[in-house]
Amino acid sequence: MLQIVLQNKGKIGWSLFLLLLLILIRAFEETLFYDPFLSYFKDEYAHLPFPNINIFKLFFSLGMRFYLNSVISLLLLYVLFKDTQIVKFSALLYMILGSVLMISFIFILNFFGEENKMTLFYIRRFLIQPIFILLFIPAFYYQKLIRN
Repeated sequence: MLQIVLQNKGKIGWSLFLLLLLILIRAFEETLFYDPFLSYFKDEYAHLPFPNINIFKLFFSLGMRFYLNSVISLLLLYVLFKDTQIVKFSALLYMILGSVLMISFIFILNFFGEENKMTLFYIRRFLIQPIFILLFIPAFYYQKLIRN
């Protein structure tokens, strides 16, 4: 076991560094990004009206956060698997999923906002948290096991 750790110390080091970056984005989310929904969804939001929102700042902020999480996640996939095909495929998935989620979020916010608070909550969660990496790592690992 120790032999395996010593052989992969670079991979482990880079992985921990990239995970730390994802954690730092989460830890400083209130100062780095404009998101009035951060405090809104922490409170008893079921009976509260939506906060005042600057839709353009919110769209840019959510997009930037998704982009940062995606880039770090793609780097993490490269560090773990050293396979550019996996990274290219994942980048395509991130672009498609990010576009669909952003369009859905803005559409629901503008047209169905107050009635669909939980839908907005979950779409926003996929945009601001690196959830897709939790799906991609086991999927690509399993695929790699099957191939070998």
